[in-house]
Amino acid sequence: MTAKDARVLIVDDEEKIRSILAAVLAAEGYATATARDGIEALERATVFHPDVMIVDLQMPRMDGIETIVRCKERFPHVPAVILTAHGSIQSAVEAIRKGAYDYLTKPFDNEQLLMVVRRAAELAELSGEVRRLKERLEPRRGLGAILGDGALMQDVRAQIRKMASADATVLITGESGTGKELAARAIHAESARRLGPMVVVDCTALPEQLVESAFFGHEKGAFTDATEQTTGAFGEADGGTVFLDEIGDLPPGAQAKLLRVIQEREFSRVGSARPLRVDVRVIAATNKDLESRVRAGSFREDLFYRLNVLTLRMPPLREHTEDIPAYAVHFASAFSGVFGRTLTGISDDALRALQARPWKGNVRELANVIQRGLLNAAGARIESVDLGIAPAGGSPAGWSPAEGLEAYVQSVTEQTERKVILEMLGRTGWNRTLTAQNLRISRKTLFNKMQLYGLEEPAGD
Repeated sequence: MTAKDARVLIVDDEEKIRSILAAVLAAEGYATATARDGIEALERATVFHPDVMIVDLQMPRMDGIETIVRCKERFPHVPAVILTAHGSIQSAVEAIRKGAYDYLTKPFDNEQLLMVVRRAAELAELSGEVRRLKERLEPRRGLGAILGDGALMQDVRAQIRKMASADATVLITGESGTGKELAARAIHAESARRLGPMVVVDCTALPEQLVESAFFGHEKGAFTDATEQTTGAFGEADGGTVFLDEIGDLPPGAQAKLLRVIQEREFSRVGSARPLRVDVRVIAATNKDLESRVRAGSFREDLFYRLNVLTLRMPPLREHTEDIPAYAVHFASAFSGVFGRTLTGISDDALRALQARPWKGNVRELANVIQRGLLNAAGARIESVDLGIAPAGGSPAGWSPAEGLEAYVQSVTEQTERKVILEMLGRTGWNRTLTAQNLRISRKTLFNKMQLYGLEEPAGD
C-alpha cells in the first residue's frame, strides 16, 4: 500500500455526507467504502481492510469514539479521523485520547480533508513498513530463537504458534535453564500483540512489600520514598504482554491482587482508589510444581486455574540430546563474535562429550560450557579438552564401552597428548622449535600433531 492508493472507510449516519466524502476522495484516487454507524463499520472493516477511517462523532447505536475504540481493538494500525459538527475542543481531545489520529469539523473544507487523509495514509504506510521490517526480524528474536530439530522441540514450536493466536493466559513450566523466557517472548512475537510492549517481572527478585507497587505502580507520596508516580508492570504492558517469571515464588498476599487484575482487567495504583483499565496478556512461568503448592496451601487454587488456561512444558535438555550439536554450534558462533575469536567448528569428540552429560542446568549450563570451551581453545575449533567437563562415568569423552579397551587407551592418550602440547606451547610463547625440543620430538612431529589436534596460535598473541 502507498499513500496514494490507500483504502478509506467512511462512517457517518448521514447519507449525503457519506456520498460527498466518497466523491471527494475517489477523485483523488482513494478507494472508499461507507458504513452508516459503528456496528456496520466493524463489519465492513473486516472485509474492506481500510488503511484510514473517517468517523462521525455523533451516530446512533454506537458513537464515533466508541467506534474508534472498538476498531482499534481489531485493527490497531488503522488511523482514524473523527468528524464532528460540534467542533468543541473537549470532544476533539477526548477523541484523540481514545486513539483518533486527527479531527475535522463540519462543514469541512475539501483541501483540509484531503490533507488530513493524506497524512493519515502516509502514517499508515510508514507503520506498515515498520511492521513488515519487524516481522522479517522477528524470527531471530521470536520463534526462530527456539532451536532444535528433534521431535520434542518441533512440537514446542507448533504449540507456541497455536498459543500465540489464542490471546489467552499461558503457564510455561520447566526446569531452570530450559528457555521458558525465550518461549514467552516467542509467543508474544508471534501474536497479534507483537508490536506492543512485553514487560518481564522476576517474581523471585521482588520483596513482598514492593510487589504491589512493581505490578501496578504507585501515586506520588503513597509511601516513604515515593517521590513520583510510577506506572507499574501492568500499566507499562498495556496493549502487549506481561511475563511473570517464576510465579511460584509470588508471596500469598500478592496472589490475590494478581488474580483480580487477571479477572477484571483493571487495577488501582498504590495510594489511589481509582480503578484503571488495562489490556494485557499474561504469560507466567515456573520451575515449581504449582499443583503440589496448591495442595500445600502456599499457592491459591483459583489463581492457578486462571493461569493454567494454556500450558507449555519446556523439556529438559537430557530429553532431547539430539539437539545438543545445534545448540553448541549456535552458542559457539554467538560467543565468537563477542570475544573476537574465529572458529571453524567443534570437534566430534567434543560434541560426543557434550551429548553424554546429564545437563542439570539445561541449555543455560550448556551455553556456559561452550563459552568456557571457546576461551580455552588454542586452535581453530573447540576440542573436548577445552570444555573443562569431567567425562561421563569416569571414561574419556567420546569413548563408548562397545569400542573396547584399545579405543579407551587411544582416547586417553590423545586427550593427554593434546593437553601436554598445548601447555608447552603456552610456556614457550608458541615457539615451535623450543616446544619440540622440550617435548623431545621433531619439529615435523610437532607440526603434524598440532594439525591433528587443531592447535593454532591465538590471534594477536
